[in-house]
Amino acid sequence: MVRHAAGATWFRGAFFSGSTVGLPGDAELAAASDVDVMVVTAQDEPPPKLGKLLHRGALLEVTYLPWRLLASAEQVLGSYHLAGSFRVDTVIADPTGQLRRLQARVARGFAERAWVRRRCEDARRRIADRLGALDPSAPFHDLVTAWLFPTGVTTHVVLVAALRNPTVRLRYLAAREALADHGHAELYPELLQLLGCARWPRPRAERHLRELARAFDAAAAAAATPFFFSGDVTELARPIAIDASQHLIDGGCHREAVFWMVATSARCQKILAADAPPRVQREHAPAFEAMVADLGIASTDDVLRRADEVVRFLPRLWRTAEAIMPADHDPPRR
Repeated sequence: MVRHAAGATWFRGAFFSGSTVGLPGDAELAAASDVDVMVVTAQDEPPPKLGKLLHRGALLEVTYLPWRLLASAEQVLGSYHLAGSFRVDTVIADPTGQLRRLQARVARGFAERAWVRRRCEDARRRIADRLGALDPSAPFHDLVTAWLFPTGVTTHVVLVAALRNPTVRLRYLAAREALADHGHAELYPELLQLLGCARWPRPRAERHLRELARAFDAAAAAAATPFFFSGDVTELARPIAIDASQHLIDGGCHREAVFWMVATSARCQKILAADAPPRVQREHAPAFEAMVADLGIASTDDVLRRADEVVRFLPRLWRTAEAIMPADHDPPRR
């Protein structure tokens, strides 16, 4: 990266993000994981997400980030999806020295209760704002996606309070562990209930994953229209989208696999709707509808009702988050 971009006027640096942050330097990356790389640009509107690519056997997920989002340590410390990347030294390239100075300041304040609370408020606000902005006229797969992701941010409120990485695909597994470690395991079934899979047996998850695998392969083959998530529905990404879900199911975490299965299924439907022949769309639509029906969602009204349930749950979630947040004199608990 230094060799190819260091002289470019738009290039402000790069850093690691996501689940690899905080891993020991000699840790082996799981086969079903990728490495998130954030490339910082001087442009206010950066290029579209580059997506996944193989580099020396590692699967990289490359995203462009405008420098304006990193303008101050205070701005980053209050951002729940950015602060965790700077709690340790994740800097890959830093032509101006600004990234390392930013990282040092964020690391010093990261565990202070006031900033933890600010980041939890950021996550809570994202839930309420996005669920409040649902568009009932949107295609059903888009509406499900618009409900699913802010519903899943309930886990991020927990993870941020516990000073843990607000991971994407494994958010429910990570939240389960954080709640148990902090003495609040009783909240976890309520998070699953909001998602709709609290009573899913393993065979149900396995059945839906088999159908999802078929839709995934069809969508990956048909994909032509660029979407921001296009890199997640490709042959290269199949180990993460499909194989990793099977690994969770095999390990007894079938309910923890559901979030990403539903997200991937909805994305496949969007790709098929844009690029596949009507025959292929009709072939795979029933499997998606069956999956979300097993979450208790069969109509637009169901989505809106479930969104309201999540919003009404937020005070309960907030009380737990405040109980988990460290006092300023407490060391981080793992």
